[in-house]
Amino acid sequence: MNVLNFIQSFFSDGSHWHGYDGIPQRVWEHLQYTAGALAIAAAVGLPIGLVTGHTGRGGNALAFVSAGARALPTFGLLVLMFVWLGLGIVPVMIPLVVLAVPPILITTYEAIRTLDPSPVDAARGMGMPEAKVLFQVEVPAALPLILSGLRSAAIQIVSTATIAAYVSLGGVGRYILDGLYQRNYEKVVGGAALTAILALLVLVLFWAIARVAVSPGVRRRRTV
Repeated sequence: MNVLNFIQSFFSDGSHWHGYDGIPQRVWEHLQYTAGALAIAAAVGLPIGLVTGHTGRGGNALAFVSAGARALPTFGLLVLMFVWLGLGIVPVMIPLVVLAVPPILITTYEAIRTLDPSPVDAARGMGMPEAKVLFQVEVPAALPLILSGLRSAAIQIVSTATIAAYVSLGGVGRYILDGLYQRNYEKVVGGAALTAILALLVLVLFWAIARVAVSPGVRRRRTV
């Protein structure tokens, strides 16, 4: 049986669409983990990236911290948090947030630092306060790159949130883990396919957000 047959069998099986182990329930759990981790990572990475990018200070420290965070093995950190904190959502959230903060942090910093200085200097020359320079001039112009950092983080989270199944939580990772335990490769392939589909949906979602949130003038300038 090839992979396509496994996928077809998994999605055509009516028992996979109902109950606590049904696809809607597992996808909903997976999206909850993803949204929670992304929200926390954005709350940490965006303010630091914006402030350091605006002031131009701390860039080396950010690069060092981000490189260190990226070097941490996600699964190893999950096991460590599980041993330390026990069962629950927190041991899952910590490695997912650690995974997502670096792309948000570094991309936001670079988005602000690499802007054309002319409009920023003009805003300061008009006496605009620094907070307004940041949020009314720099952020709108840097928004496409900032969103790309959030998109990268979201894709990494949604692809890695399958680890929640290893500490007895839900999500589509349950199909992969349970399928391996039961030697049910239809489940394994189905869980992997769901993960890939969710990652593609994240791409579509951020494309739609960019179309709505980014100024048409900024979009045109980036395509020139």
